[in-house]
Amino acid sequence: MGQLDSHLGYFLRRLQIWVFQDFIQTLGTMKLRPAQYSVLLVIEANPGRSQAAIGQTLGIERARLTRLLHELERRKWISRRASGSDARSYCLHLTADGEKALVRIKSLTVQHEARLADHVGAQRHMQLMDLLRDFG
Repeated sequence: MGQLDSHLGYFLRRLQIWVFQDFIQTLGTMKLRPAQYSVLLVIEANPGRSQAAIGQTLGIERARLTRLLHELERRKWISRRASGSDARSYCLHLTADGEKALVRIKSLTVQHEARLADHVGAQRHMQLMDLLRDFG
């Protein structure tokens, strides 16, 4: 591997690939990407929050977030409503279908997270999460 052994970024990227592949495989029938799941969770926790605020919270660029939201809206999992205070802004909400889908998605992600913890061991998994939270 040459000098790659000493590059944290290389190993973080490998970890990301492994995690995303397992996530996509686990949620295969739902056809959901990790970024879409993150958006759904933030909307669930913050109903009525603006698109801009959701994007800022997740560090997603406006154009990419717009594409993600279009897909979630097409699936009837979210609704966008004009803000009462700013006509240029939209507030995001889960729909009833979105709430139902998120229940199913969360049950699948429990399996995904358990597989990750099993792969490295519970103790190391907690340590890794603690380390990564320092950057979040």
